[in-house]
Amino acid sequence: MTTDAIAPTPAATSAADEACTSRFLASDNTSGICPEAMAYMMQANRDDDLAYGNDRWTQQVTDSFRQLFETECEVFFVFNGTAANSLSLAHLCQSYHSVICHELAHIETDECGGPEFFSNGSKLLNAPGPDGKLTPEGIEQLVTKRSDIHYPRPRVISLTQCTEVGTVYSLEELQAIREVADRHDLQIHMDGARFANACAALNVSPAELTWKAGVDVLCFSGTKNGLAMGEAVIFFDRKLARDFDYRCKQAGQLASKMRFIAAPWMGLLENDVWLNNARHANGMAQYLAERLEALEGIELLFPSEANSVFASFPEHVLAALRERGWTFYTFIGAGGARFVCSWNTTTELLDALLKDIRDVL
Repeated sequence: MTTDAIAPTPAATSAADEACTSRFLASDNTSGICPEAMAYMMQANRDDDLAYGNDRWTQQVTDSFRQLFETECEVFFVFNGTAANSLSLAHLCQSYHSVICHELAHIETDECGGPEFFSNGSKLLNAPGPDGKLTPEGIEQLVTKRSDIHYPRPRVISLTQCTEVGTVYSLEELQAIREVADRHDLQIHMDGARFANACAALNVSPAELTWKAGVDVLCFSGTKNGLAMGEAVIFFDRKLARDFDYRCKQAGQLASKMRFIAAPWMGLLENDVWLNNARHANGMAQYLAERLEALEGIELLFPSEANSVFASFPEHVLAALRERGWTFYTFIGAGGARFVCSWNTTTELLDALLKDIRDVL
């Protein structure tokens, strides 16, 4: 066969070039693996090792998490965020319990009933709150609404940090929620899909933003911060973690080649890459938010405190952006369009988006 026979046509070349031009801003899930994580993945692939988390990489990264959080926490790895949230909530609840969460919480709107399924029926109780946040008053109202045996007993408060609309719980807000939890014997679960971005936004340590503020269990996402996959479920009260490894196994979340989930985490934890990635993503979102706010006809819907920007656009603008290949969500949060920046988002990409918006306007 001659080389001419397999050479791509001009149309095919053009399509390939267009496909390689990233216009993905719908989620930080669309970004690739950061170089530091990839380097550790390759290191773990050089030699064979023990299976099911008995390898040296899993032990090493677990110890690193304990150093990062300044406490002897228990650490487990699962494949994705839905499993992390669902299994940890199921572990904290009996089927007759309930979980208090914000009405926009990911566990309520985007996990296909996973928490209810794995808990064998624990009910999610939803509360409203400004800027995507639960309030002590909203929690108190749900807890005290009923106390009879016919009502699922509240057991856990689930907070998303950063929230589903890109805002961040302050330390003071977390401490106030902890006070309510203590009054009613509730535990606190934190969906940390963008936990790194919250630490960067508040400029506080992981310990300050979790167990020192009263969080019992954290689901710490690596996927949205530069990994291919892998979430860490971290129990700060080690007694609560008893038998959680069995729950992971039963749910199909025990990776046989665990080192390929654990080792890339070393790339994030070493030299604070996880934090630098988050700071960069937050900075890009701030860059975009400031420029969108200056455009007539566009309104920011929520404070852009981390790596997400929510804004309302005229419908013809959104349609035109989609025609030009831009991806964004309009069904997440409380209306408007969501743009999410990642560890590898560039000002060039955002400037191209802003140019298209100005052209259409």
